[in-house]
Amino acid sequence: MSELALFGGKKAIDRIDEELFKWPIITDEDRAAVMEVLEKRAMSGVDITRKFEEEFAKWNGTKFALGFNNGTASLLAAMYGAGVGHGDEIIAPTITYWASCTQALSLGATVVFANVHPKTLCIDPEDIKRKITSRTKAIVVVHYLAHPCDMDEIMAIANEHGIKVIEDVSHAQGGLYKGKKLGSIGHVAGMSLMTGKSFAIGEGGMLVTNDRDIYERAISLGSYERFNENEIKNEELRPYVGLPFGGYKFRMHQMSSAVGRVQLKYYDERCNEIRKAMNYFWDLLEGVPGIRPLRVDEKSGSTMAGFYAAHGRYIKEELGGLSITRFCEAVRAEGYEECAPGCNAPLHTHPLFSVVDVYGEGKPSRIANSEDDIRRFDENLTESVDLGSTIFWIPWFKKFDKDVIEQYANAFKKVAYGYKELLEGDEGDTERIGGWFFFKSAHKK
Repeated sequence: MSELALFGGKKAIDRIDEELFKWPIITDEDRAAVMEVLEKRAMSGVDITRKFEEEFAKWNGTKFALGFNNGTASLLAAMYGAGVGHGDEIIAPTITYWASCTQALSLGATVVFANVHPKTLCIDPEDIKRKITSRTKAIVVVHYLAHPCDMDEIMAIANEHGIKVIEDVSHAQGGLYKGKKLGSIGHVAGMSLMTGKSFAIGEGGMLVTNDRDIYERAISLGSYERFNENEIKNEELRPYVGLPFGGYKFRMHQMSSAVGRVQLKYYDERCNEIRKAMNYFWDLLEGVPGIRPLRVDEKSGSTMAGFYAAHGRYIKEELGGLSITRFCEAVRAEGYEECAPGCNAPLHTHPLFSVVDVYGEGKPSRIANSEDDIRRFDENLTESVDLGSTIFWIPWFKKFDKDVIEQYANAFKKVAYGYKELLEGDEGDTERIGGWFFFKSAHKK
């Protein structure tokens, strides 16, 4: 391999094509859909949102879909729909975005964190088993970085204990697990559809389920205009229709709904293009020391959806112990300036989940309504604390361009094979790699 660019050599990447990374794809059809909403002054209605919900539910293979102003609200409603409430516990992965689980605190419930598997970065079923108590009401599974969770094992655990499974599909809309759409396997799912996601409509969220009772409970929490006698069949809810139970207003903005309807028409086709590009990138790096793909074998019937926030796995022992910080620095010098180590920081390490009294209850909100100080479970999450030093950002190609993809792959290959030159001057990693938000700048040393 040629001299590393970090030491004055020629960069591996000499062509930057922004079109390969631009997302979402916005066309005249999207613009016309938004303008129609504006011309009709229908921004705050629900008619277009209902059409979007119907189309989304059919596409996702579920009976019901309910639109929300954002994914956080959809997951709060999913928890409420699943019966999570005062004194209950939910189990969630510690490696995820805060909106996968923090809402439980507002329901008077507590969060029990579980480890993620180092090869999939998804919640570890074995640790779920260790975290179940008599108060466990639901398991929140996150198809993290588009990788499907082990849903067969998780559903078996949940069914054995009579626990609901809530899927967070924010990273993996349209992905498959053994041929089944993610979001259609658990009891209920919520997901973000904000601009940065694979399925991007501007700002919005979606709840999907096959359970009518869960669907109607979700309506009751924050969809006041839908909480009426025509829509609610549950006899326990019907006497109370008219006002939202939670005092929330979760309606999806109809300009987002309009964009969503257009995006849905082309989403699978565009994701196929993304996967073609991403899989080609990883095929080029097959066998390169220190680097492993984060992807699934599509022959199993599973897919990585749109490869949201694409990452790779790093094995520093194969590169003489080279720190991931130094490795990424060298890749950036080769022309991929977004290369950075890390992912979301472990949630259990944030003081919100150990000491903050959000609601003035006299003790940390996480344990305010629990008979047991479940923070003791955090002690076995040490492997998740160090996870940030084992993964790194890779280019998230939206289109297939063979020549450009090969240049990016060569940048990683060049650094991996030239690792010995990098060992001298390697200052190691910071104490912790990762951030509370998904901004790559937060991961840089």
